[in-house]
Amino acid sequence: MAEFQEIKATARERTGTSATRAIRREGRVPGIIYGEQKPPENISMDYGDVWRHVRSGTFLSTVYTVDLNGEKTRVIPRELQLDPVRDFPTHVDFLRLGEGARIAVEVPVNFINEEESPGLKRGGVLNVVRHTIEMLCPAESIPEGIEADVTGLDIGDSIHISDVELPSDVELTITDRDFTIATIGGRMAEIVEEVEEEELEEGVEGEEGVEGEEGVEGEEGVEGGEGSQD
Repeated sequence: MAEFQEIKATARERTGTSATRAIRREGRVPGIIYGEQKPPENISMDYGDVWRHVRSGTFLSTVYTVDLNGEKTRVIPRELQLDPVRDFPTHVDFLRLGEGARIAVEVPVNFINEEESPGLKRGGVLNVVRHTIEMLCPAESIPEGIEADVTGLDIGDSIHISDVELPSDVELTITDRDFTIATIGGRMAEIVEEVEEEELEEGVEGEEGVEGEEGVEGEEGVEGGEGSQD
């Protein structure tokens, strides 16, 4: 059985605004465990412990074991509430996970071999459309990330989900289209340069046309003059 990170918790009997404020003043974070057709359990956790996991950046896609007074429950965070001013955790909702559970999670996309992209070598920019991909995964084997290879991609090329190799035991939640993950865009300086070159070429062609017309008129004028002298 896979080992999961552990969060220690204690049961809280009182709920409501005043009770949760009192818990936070004690340096703890209120939370709730729900799911699997069992009664919800109101808990509180040490603030420092919760904050350490939140700072990892993968809190909402990581399976944990909550140790509630010695009784361990496998869970995944489903909602994290943050203070709107100071941005610290104020409440966490956990979903219970039974054996064989499959859950929808956001898995990060890691772009590799950027040095092998001709477009990026020429100064192009990797425009990321999706930083994460939602997929259904077994609770025991949630991928830490998936890799998107940009080898050989030039300016104007795109990476689609079909270009990415996914683990065999996951399913995409979006199945009706081959969606774009990223594109290789050109530098603004190159775009401006191309526009200026096109305008310059158009200007040169216009000047040549004017000179040609003037030459014809001049020759006609000379011929006409000779005819009048005769």
